[in-house]
Amino acid sequence: MSSNKDRTAARVLVESLSLHGVRRVFCVPGESYLSVLDALYDSNIELVVARHEGGAAMMADAHGKLTGQPGICMVTRGPGATNASSGVHIASLDATPMILFIGQVARDMRGRGAFQEIDYSQMFGGMAKWVVEIDDAARVSELVSRAFHMATSGRPGPVVVALPEDMLADAASMVVADRFAPPISGPPEAATNAIMASLSRARRPLVIVGGGGWTQRTGAALRVFAERNGLPVGGAFRAQDYLDNRSESYVGDVGLGINPKLAARIRESDWLLLLGTRMDEVPSGGYDYLKIPRPAQFIVHVHQDPNELGRVYQNDIGVVAASEAMVEALATAVPSAERQGWSSWRREARADYERYSTPTRTPGALQMSTVMRHLNETLPDDAIITNGAGNYTVWVHRFYRYRNYRTQLAPVAGSMGYGLPAAIAAKLEHPDRTVVCFAGDGCLQMTIQELGTARQTDVGIIVLVVNNGTYGTIRMHQERNFPGRVSGTDIVNPNFVAVAQAYGLHAEMVERDEDFPAAFRRAADSGKTALVELRVDPQALTPGMTLDQIREAATAAGR
Repeated sequence: MSSNKDRTAARVLVESLSLHGVRRVFCVPGESYLSVLDALYDSNIELVVARHEGGAAMMADAHGKLTGQPGICMVTRGPGATNASSGVHIASLDATPMILFIGQVARDMRGRGAFQEIDYSQMFGGMAKWVVEIDDAARVSELVSRAFHMATSGRPGPVVVALPEDMLADAASMVVADRFAPPISGPPEAATNAIMASLSRARRPLVIVGGGGWTQRTGAALRVFAERNGLPVGGAFRAQDYLDNRSESYVGDVGLGINPKLAARIRESDWLLLLGTRMDEVPSGGYDYLKIPRPAQFIVHVHQDPNELGRVYQNDIGVVAASEAMVEALATAVPSAERQGWSSWRREARADYERYSTPTRTPGALQMSTVMRHLNETLPDDAIITNGAGNYTVWVHRFYRYRNYRTQLAPVAGSMGYGLPAAIAAKLEHPDRTVVCFAGDGCLQMTIQELGTARQTDVGIIVLVVNNGTYGTIRMHQERNFPGRVSGTDIVNPNFVAVAQAYGLHAEMVERDEDFPAAFRRAADSGKTALVELRVDPQALTPGMTLDQIREAATAAGR
């Protein structure tokens, strides 16, 4: 380690970020960290200015998902921090490495209810892996290094660092250390042998994958392991891209709108390998597929955080290991000699998936399944699909086939508005790849102002707005529980095409199946961010049931 000349803490912070490999910072500027903005002026770090702190934090989350390195977000105190909390919540539930830097009131004003003052330890204590306020400029290098290690070790997640405004102006000696290196967690040979031995006794095995810490290499190794052993593999909620969907081992997504036959197979399985996933509420079907605390299935749970093992379900084999190391070890293990015993089980599961992902017809001249079919046929294998939350995502998850790891950016946290900020971050990181954002009309309006960020950064994303004039997911549940009593779910929308054009973007509307291919091609060829509004029938609330059918079924059930 070596010490350089004295400089301000703000400059030490920026130099520390550069040391740890940061190339891009997402922010909304604020007076509480002006000195950091000034230090960034002299750095090689790209500053991406969002329109809302929630958008900036979601961009940082998407960056962390794509790179495996902490996404960096900077916001001002008070309202800036509260706005950014939506992105911190996503990073927490999605196991995404991220660091949120917040400007803070001066140290001599703390505890007095100063302008925009918040106790960030209390605010973020239940969301972040670690919350720290740097009081001493001499410790900036040390604590920034610790933040990077905390965000990437064990189960990745968000770290929050508060920066008192006056501290940032203090002189500080820059202490230069090595770039952070997350600890390597490898599976012991005994764990691999135990897993393979237990698999040889199975008759109805199933693998469910998810969680953080995966890479393209992990996905390739997973395919080898699954196909060599003839195993069916399901992707946990919004982890569909962990295994190439064209693989004969891929049997569907274990998320919202799950194939009922796949849900039944989870219950019927006698050997369940949970790789990286916590198997929380959504992939467990509301904690219904597995009995708590002792599931009927033989449970093998692999997770990088020991606190997750046995937290909800008792396991028969629990392994603390990074997914990448564990999957690579399993891929090189001797295949199970009994794999032919479940070959029909795997074939039938795959056939169920292929039938379930075959496009269905719903009311209206524009079919979302037709849109998905066209994208399946025309998008390159490395195209990145982003989305937020809403019933429109069911068509994306059910009918689109992901071919490579990290071609799906979607929040496990179920946050609306995520798709647009995530698409911007994805295109900045991979400018040569096609990036398509799906957003519902309600979903988009959570972060629609980030169209300005897309325009300013000149990324070339394609935004598909699925407009049905309602908060579709809530309307669906409303009709199921209170049929015919519509309250709070209708939306009066702007002219999305006009809004996009006002930002200087390419924009057009599609209302018929036959018009979509040409419109999408024009959007892709426009050379700039483009928005295509898809006008769909409000009756087309789900791929399987219309709005009226949902209401009629609920009425018949006496609700």
